[in-house]
Amino acid sequence: MWKLVHSILSYSHTGQAYTEEGSDVIGFFRTFWSILTLILLALAAVLLFAFGVPRLLGFQLFVVTSGSMEPEYPVGALIYVRSVSPEQVQVGQTITFTMPGSDSIATHQVRRIDAETRQFYTQGINNRDEQGNILPDAAPVPFENLIGTPVLCLPMLGQVNQFCTTPPGMYLLLALLAVVVGVSLLLDKLPPSPTSSTKNGI
Repeated sequence: MWKLVHSILSYSHTGQAYTEEGSDVIGFFRTFWSILTLILLALAAVLLFAFGVPRLLGFQLFVVTSGSMEPEYPVGALIYVRSVSPEQVQVGQTITFTMPGSDSIATHQVRRIDAETRQFYTQGINNRDEQGNILPDAAPVPFENLIGTPVLCLPMLGQVNQFCTTPPGMYLLLALLAVVVGVSLLLDKLPPSPTSSTKNGI
C-alpha cells in the first residue's frame, strides 16, 4: 500500500511516469480494485433484488424481532408480506397485523375468526405455559388492523435489511460508496502503466 501511495504522490508532484516498480504496484491495485468493484456491484444487485424489487411488486417487508413464532419465523429473519382481505384469511394461517392500541407490528397464527365482530384471535406458536400449551394473545385483532399474510421468510436477511436502512449502517454504506467513487476517479486520472502499454503494442 505504501508503494502505491508513493508512486501516486511521485507522479502528482513530477508529472512524470512512475517507475517500473511503481507501475507494477499500480497495475496490481487496478486489477484488485476492478475485481473488488465487481463484487460490490454484484452484492448491491442482490440486495436491491431482495429489498427493492419486492416492494415494487407490492410486498411489505418486516424484520422478525421476537421469538414468539420460532422456529417458523426465527429472530432476525426478513418476511415478505402480501396484502389480503380479511375474508381470505383462514384459521391456522399466519397474519401480520398492527397490534390493538399500539403502533407495533406482530406476526402470529390465527386460532379463531369471529366474522360477526370482525376480529381475529391469534397466538404465537412459541409462547407456551409450563405444560407446553400455546398461550393465546391477550387481545383480539380487528379486521381493519390486518396488514397481510407472510409468503416468504429469509433467515438473517432482516438484520442485513435493518443495517442497510438505519443509522449507523446507512452512513457506513454512504461512506463506502464515496470511497469507491473517489478511488475509481483517482485511478482513472493516472496514466496507463508502461507495462500495459507495451503489452498492448503501443
